[in-house]
Amino acid sequence: MRGELDPQVEQLLDLLNEYDISLSGDVAESRQQLDRMLALAGDDPVDVGRVSDVTIPADGRELPARAYVPAGEGPFPTVAFFHGGGFVLGSLDGYDNLCRLLAKRSDCLVVSVDYRLAPEHPWPAALEDAYAATNWLASNAERFSGDSDRLAVAGDSAGGNLAATVSLLARERGMPAIDGQILLYPATAYLEPMDSRAENASGYFLTAEDLLWFLDQYIENELDAHNPLAFPLAARDLTDLPPAFVMTNGFDPLRDEGIAYADRLREAGVAVEHTNYESMIHGFLNMEGIVDRTYDGIDEIAAYLRDELGA
Repeated sequence: MRGELDPQVEQLLDLLNEYDISLSGDVAESRQQLDRMLALAGDDPVDVGRVSDVTIPADGRELPARAYVPAGEGPFPTVAFFHGGGFVLGSLDGYDNLCRLLAKRSDCLVVSVDYRLAPEHPWPAALEDAYAATNWLASNAERFSGDSDRLAVAGDSAGGNLAATVSLLARERGMPAIDGQILLYPATAYLEPMDSRAENASGYFLTAEDLLWFLDQYIENELDAHNPLAFPLAARDLTDLPPAFVMTNGFDPLRDEGIAYADRLREAGVAVEHTNYESMIHGFLNMEGIVDRTYDGIDEIAAYLRDELGA
């Protein structure tokens, strides 16, 4: 599960240590720290057909979102994307280039959703926003040259959790129809002891201390933590869910819960493609300015989307 740490990742970790980047502590400062890390590790934004800042109606609220339309003629398959950040951090701007790369390389419309963050808005606010945005896109993707009949959900880390739980909620409610769930090093479990949480507890960007801090911000009531719509590995029934692409990383404390969820989905009869990047750390898809293997990961996701959605 864990190979040799990639030399470019080692270089990045040295840089983060030099800038004293930490993800947990004061909420406002932690949000700034993540934005700083993404700026350090990222590259210049790539061009796509067009990018539009939009709003999505959600139960009387207006959710900010950003639509990335590929070059060429639509309609394009549609991907609702949810950023990572432990349900506390992250933004449309911080994930701008990742969404550009996904749209360009998959030939899919990618709509990045700026869901509400904890601790101001604990669970289930993020899930409510992610589900509302997905449901809206199932009827309105054509506004952005998208195809509502070819719809996937995607996200990394906390966003991977949201892609999984939106899929569960859509199955329960019978809508919308989701054709694929792209779970990128997803958070699927609460406090279950796992080997990857211990062996990758510190020194690899995301730490065990960060995980506990994020959970404390996100979960207001301990009982909520055991709801499968908070952490999907707790679900008893995973049948009749969309096909899944699950990505994990060797040096990631979330590695084993991602693998466990992929295994559970497969056991339930869901078509699953799982890939493990043995030399990578959590969040490497946002490190394209330093880590070359970022592009391998993005290309693998893009190929899956093209195959699954017929792009």
